[in-house]
Amino acid sequence: MNPCRLPSALVLALVLAPVAAPVRAADILDLPLGDPGRRDRTVPLVLDAVTDSRGGDPIGPDELAARLDGVSLLLVGESHTSIEFHRVQLRIVEALVARGRKVSIGLEMYPATEQAQLDRWSSDPSFTEEAFLTDSRWYYNWSYNWNYYRDIFLFAHRNKLPMYGLNVPREIVSTMRKEGRDALTPEQARLLPERIDTENEEHRQLVRAMFDDPDGLHAAMTDEQFEGMFRAQCTWDGSMAHNALRALANSKDDSTILVVLVGSGHVAYGLGLERQARLSFDGKIASVVPVTVEDSDTFERVESVRASFADFVWGVPLERDPLYPALGLSTSERPEGEPLKVLFVSEDSVAETAGFAAGDRLLTMDGTPIDGKETMHRLMANKRWADDARFTVRRGEEEIPVLVHFRRTLEEPEAPAKTPAAGEAQATPEPATSAGGSR
Repeated sequence: MNPCRLPSALVLALVLAPVAAPVRAADILDLPLGDPGRRDRTVPLVLDAVTDSRGGDPIGPDELAARLDGVSLLLVGESHTSIEFHRVQLRIVEALVARGRKVSIGLEMYPATEQAQLDRWSSDPSFTEEAFLTDSRWYYNWSYNWNYYRDIFLFAHRNKLPMYGLNVPREIVSTMRKEGRDALTPEQARLLPERIDTENEEHRQLVRAMFDDPDGLHAAMTDEQFEGMFRAQCTWDGSMAHNALRALANSKDDSTILVVLVGSGHVAYGLGLERQARLSFDGKIASVVPVTVEDSDTFERVESVRASFADFVWGVPLERDPLYPALGLSTSERPEGEPLKVLFVSEDSVAETAGFAAGDRLLTMDGTPIDGKETMHRLMANKRWADDARFTVRRGEEEIPVLVHFRRTLEEPEAPAKTPAAGEAQATPEPATSAGGSR
């Protein structure tokens, strides 16, 4: 897994392609992509400091805000389930407000069609959290626990900072992936920008690298399927860029800075949202991406990143587990009247330990009927590590109970290599074989 956990929520919905040669997790931070003036060098990554990738010097939040003077569009990357990343996002917003900037916030998790609820959240002090979560359909639009984002939203609420939904309804992205733009209805097409660039080879290379995974979910995709997935990713980037620029255009203050909170994969190397925005915007854009100072696979220290990865990188500690528990399974969109179907169960996950299997139909959780993903996400949001949950699933023609224990697992250290004693012959390892026995 990548130290900055690049893949966005798209990975939950799409079957992804492998690359010809697997890219190590930490290598995502060190690809020769993006700005030609910075792509051939690296900059240091410092815990609890911000590195300016143009000069390589470490700075703090206040100096970062000062260096963002004149920037109109600021892209701040996140790993959706990392509280450290969200703390960075809040610190940036706070520093910009303290500097006197007119700050608005753009949000990946909401489609622009939910704007009325966001406007009310920013302007109505009587609008409660619970009412906002219900009325804006937080757990329909986004699967992640509200508490990861709560402090950011409360700061915006208290300070009346405008917030904007930047995404498009998921069915539009799905149609673009499967069939392309010509299959959209006129109403759907009007929600997209006139132009979405899907021809950038560097972006293709990045998407292949950051979604590479040896597990079964990502292991059997044709070129045609990859192109559909890539088209969907570009649609996502282009739509968010389009709506971000609309939000800036609606501002009555030329000094406004729109801070876009978005998955790091949409920000990396300037190839996603930023590249799409530059098709029609000549204002100043900057990017900040938090990066963990340890590799999440090997726990080795990450000393540096490619200078073209982002304009600023903020070193954060590695969280070996998310703050709130997750099942570790993905489900399909639910046709009318049908229960959620499990598509994939992640290896070494809570769901695998509990005994879920691909093909299971989720019927109830703790006695509550699961009538859709929104209900599932709401029920999961109440869980904490050490809690239990009782599911009923349909497997084939049988309904069976599944007891889930939300427990973290300790990483087992790798056993040190055995040193042969003096005179002892060292075994020669046999060549690896596939399941079929061929090399």
